[in-house]
Amino acid sequence: MHVLVVGGAGYIGSVVAAHLLNAGHTVTVYDNLSRGHRAAIPSQACFVKGDIGDRAALDVLFQSFQFDAVVHLAAFIEAGESMQLPGKYFQNNVVNSHVLLDAMHQHGVKSLVFSSTAAVYASKNAPLQEDDPLGPSNVYGETKLMIEQMIRWYHDRCGLKYAILRYFNACGAMLEGGVSQNAVRGEAHQPETHLIPLTLQVPLGQRERILMFGDDYPTPDGTCVRDYVHIEDLAAAHILALEALDEHSTMTYNLGNGRGYSVQEVVNVARMVTGHPIPADVVARRPGDAPILVASSERVNDELGWQPKFPALEDIIASAWAWHQSHPNGYEDMT
Repeated sequence: MHVLVVGGAGYIGSVVAAHLLNAGHTVTVYDNLSRGHRAAIPSQACFVKGDIGDRAALDVLFQSFQFDAVVHLAAFIEAGESMQLPGKYFQNNVVNSHVLLDAMHQHGVKSLVFSSTAAVYASKNAPLQEDDPLGPSNVYGETKLMIEQMIRWYHDRCGLKYAILRYFNACGAMLEGGVSQNAVRGEAHQPETHLIPLTLQVPLGQRERILMFGDDYPTPDGTCVRDYVHIEDLAAAHILALEALDEHSTMTYNLGNGRGYSVQEVVNVARMVTGHPIPADVVARRPGDAPILVASSERVNDELGWQPKFPALEDIIASAWAWHQSHPNGYEDMT
């Protein structure tokens, strides 16, 4: 297949593009590089710089290539920022996704894999199932849910085949030759907002301490609990879902390890992996943080045979640590 990876210069998108190439597919990456990095894009992929909100550019793109499918990973993802700048998220995530969906329809591209999130759910003290109540606690999650709803209507009215993949904390780094080998793609957000890379900035000497937002949540140690999924496991799920679209015209799957780790547990494991004390301070809660979000992946296990290869938090953080040690300035070290 010839697959268009929208947002393919980003953290998850670049790893998905690499896995698609490894699986024998042809890949074109479309990205405006506002959050992604040119150096992250696999060299075997064709790259077109552009924005999914630019309909004229999308028309040229779809006229220039014959795509069999689209993998959509182009979204702003910072939950905290979304609560401060909701309009920015509705415009980029929802409005621009509609432009993409309509361009796909007009140019006859009928297969889509969409990168969604467990943030579409209401918080629950047990692993979330796909049929559990939806109730985003932040604008980011709301925008992803709105995109899901648009996708379902394009299926119903226009024949779009889709796989919606809901996951929470993508983490770790893509490794060349296994866990102990070279880390070739990792997190390099500007600004960085994710817990694991922020925590690892302390032993790198880039910040003095890590902040934990609230220790009075209804969780075992009072800090928020999240499901952490290795980036390579997520990428593998995207490939399985894409290749299953011929057989299943609609799919919605959670992708998770089935257990959660608290903020305090993540910091403790990072201390163990790095050998650094990593000072931590508790500060006030942030708006929009649900106490617990853990995604059950039983359905995707049963239907597509997907199982995480790197479920242990120690392995996830070790791969991230390998990336940040070798690329302390992110992709700036590769340019």
